[in-house]
Amino acid sequence: MQKKWYRLDTAALIFPAIKQHNWNNVFRVSADLTEEIDPSVLQTAVINLMPRFPSFYVRLRRGLFWNYLEELEHPPTVREDYAYPLTFMGSREMSSCCLRVLYYKNRIAAEFFHSLSDGTGGSIYLRTLAGEYLRIKNGISIDYDDVVLDPSDRPKVYELEDSFSKNAGKVAGRELGRSAYRLSGTPEPGDYKHLITAVTDAELLHAKSREYGGTVTAFLAAVMLETVIEMQQAKVPSGRERPVRITIPVNMRKLFGSRTLRNFVLTLNLGVDPRTGPYTLKELVGILTNQLALKATKQNMAAEIASNTGLQKNFLIRMIPLPLKQFAMRIGYASYGEHLGCINISNLGVVDCPKSVKDHLGRIEFIIGPQQSYPNNCSVVTFKGKTYINMIRRIKESELERIFLSKLVKLGIPISAESNDSGGGL
Repeated sequence: MQKKWYRLDTAALIFPAIKQHNWNNVFRVSADLTEEIDPSVLQTAVINLMPRFPSFYVRLRRGLFWNYLEELEHPPTVREDYAYPLTFMGSREMSSCCLRVLYYKNRIAAEFFHSLSDGTGGSIYLRTLAGEYLRIKNGISIDYDDVVLDPSDRPKVYELEDSFSKNAGKVAGRELGRSAYRLSGTPEPGDYKHLITAVTDAELLHAKSREYGGTVTAFLAAVMLETVIEMQQAKVPSGRERPVRITIPVNMRKLFGSRTLRNFVLTLNLGVDPRTGPYTLKELVGILTNQLALKATKQNMAAEIASNTGLQKNFLIRMIPLPLKQFAMRIGYASYGEHLGCINISNLGVVDCPKSVKDHLGRIEFIIGPQQSYPNNCSVVTFKGKTYINMIRRIKESELERIFLSKLVKLGIPISAESNDSGGGL
């Protein structure tokens, strides 16, 4: 029987081209259960979910003109979690499977090569996996919905669609601007990544964000913006500062009514030019809130999609052999791909699930690895009244985390910090 394959969606096309020997775009979602994981039961759950999530059980293949994803004959083998989150997923591994399922004590984690999906799709898989594990292990009757899917159902057509191609605008529009300030530091040897998880009360954080006139995303981005501005001022002479912008991924499913499990996120770069003068935190929250409202519209995002899909649809470009395409994409991405931002803050928002699953989960986390030219990254998720702020870096210096978290504490937001470093990491 011929194997089924999937075209890479517009957002996914760039990732295979720009991956390096020690970097690729991988993210993690994890759930802590109230009991220790039985690996054999987890493996059975992974097997049972294979027909329900066909676009996740795939490997990366090279074609003559484009990379593509090919369905697997066999599911991945669950592995005990090791080392640190988001260890390098090399070409050899991705040619076998682009999804990892890991366990450690009471934790289940799924790590995705970003060409498969985004945080929303990944979190639906994770919650469904946890539900199936609990059903098998404890005989629990699961209340299925749109975030914990019924493994016995057939995948829906809309779950597998490329929502980028479907919703591209007629007129292309691309975000332009002066290159932003770049965070830097001393690279860690090998692939080691420091991870600091700041845990705080979700309602308190929400109330503080409202006090400053913004959403949690706008508030955290403004505190991060203030942090990077201060770091630049300490290192760069006055008048020579670069713009400081926070890269914020926007989930476009609500904008366009999509229910795809594949990628459907675009990023916006929001911020200020410090040369224009000082800003209070309240002013920064207001600026980011207004910029987000102005840019995250259906019309503007459709134009951004059209900018990305236009080249993909061009007949002459489609006929260029893959090695030449990838070379051009690497050059383009190195020059323009991340030049408008300083650091990513990706907020998955409030994650929920049916009580039959929720009662057996202690926490859910979401971690995005550092980008190609961003040595630091930040991802946020809220579950069961707690907000988890995961700050990851591939450099030795912890200045960014120390200043950012100290600011939150000074604003009256108590933080409980955890780290994968034996010394604490701050």
